[in-house]
Amino acid sequence: MLEPVVDRDGAPFWRYAAQGELRVQACADCHELRFPPRPCCPHCQSFGTEWRAVGGLGRVWSYAVPHPPLLPGYAELAPYVVIVVALEEAPRIRVVGNLVAAPGAPINSLAPERVRIGARVRAVFPEGGLPQWVLERAS
Repeated sequence: MLEPVVDRDGAPFWRYAAQGELRVQACADCHELRFPPRPCCPHCQSFGTEWRAVGGLGRVWSYAVPHPPLLPGYAELAPYVVIVVALEEAPRIRVVGNLVAAPGAPINSLAPERVRIGARVRAVFPEGGLPQWVLERAS
């Protein structure tokens, strides 16, 4: 499996993820949330940065089911679901990850037919901190 490439701007995201927290960058001056992490605020051009905790809930904005995978290490895992999530607290922010059946489950643990655009999902953080998503049960 591929490991995330951690750069200076994104390092705090991965540090928080390893602790089981979903955080996104926020401008220290205009307070606009942004993702992916970058050094400068696209709204006010400030270099001031904070990291805000978000609840980890969102909705499936888009998804893909790779057939066949482009990377050999993923061939035996196909099909699996990759989703783009619009965060509940910041709907303009999109986060990508695998949709799995349960926290820490393999990336191919959820049948692709179960995913729907608009489905409510929750971020989970298995060992290693790579965020995954699970379907949120309707209450």
